[in-house]
Amino acid sequence: MGTETIHALRDVSLDIQRGEYVAIMGPSGSGKSTLMNLLGCLDTPTSGLYELNGANVSDMDDNQLAEIRNREIGFVFQTFNLLPRSNALRNVELPLIYSGMDAGQRKQVALDALTSVGLGDRIHHKPNELSGGQRQRVAIARALVNTPSIILADEPTGNLDSKTGEEIMALLEVLSEKGNTVFVVTHEEDIAKHARRIIRIRDGLIASDETKSKGKGV
Repeated sequence: MGTETIHALRDVSLDIQRGEYVAIMGPSGSGKSTLMNLLGCLDTPTSGLYELNGANVSDMDDNQLAEIRNREIGFVFQTFNLLPRSNALRNVELPLIYSGMDAGQRKQVALDALTSVGLGDRIHHKPNELSGGQRQRVAIARALVNTPSIILADEPTGNLDSKTGEEIMALLEVLSEKGNTVFVVTHEEDIAKHARRIIRIRDGLIASDETKSKGKGV
């Protein structure tokens, strides 16, 4: 900002293992969104090192980052980010178009993804014909179609009622149990408690990093 340098994150050192279910928590301005952008390869660090599956993301150019995002990371956002004029099937097909999959194959893969989130009977519905929970399920199906190693969910229940939010969190838990690495960025304790590891960020630093034992609360 002008001549002032703002350190959104400082001295952040983390190891995340494949298959972990991690919640990233922190108040507004804490740096959690910056950390999410780095983990999702939307930004690169000004200094330091970020390795994803053994590849040094820190040195990648925009094209390489886009390829990593398409192949390795599935994004789920609070506002769903669906194309309003496209039906559920077309929305889920979109990442497959970018990856170059042929039309016939991608339609089947998208259908399988929608079926896996319980929307096999809603494939021709547009977003305005779906409930908030159904729209988020479409977004999760879209995140899954390229079989990414990481699911990154940014406030995934922020626009949903409590009951629907619990259903979405249960779905993310199933994905974690199937071997996906799941990150949930949230400021809500009730949402974070679904994760098995909670990283709290404050003033750009890791304030705490807790892993709960299986079958026990944090």
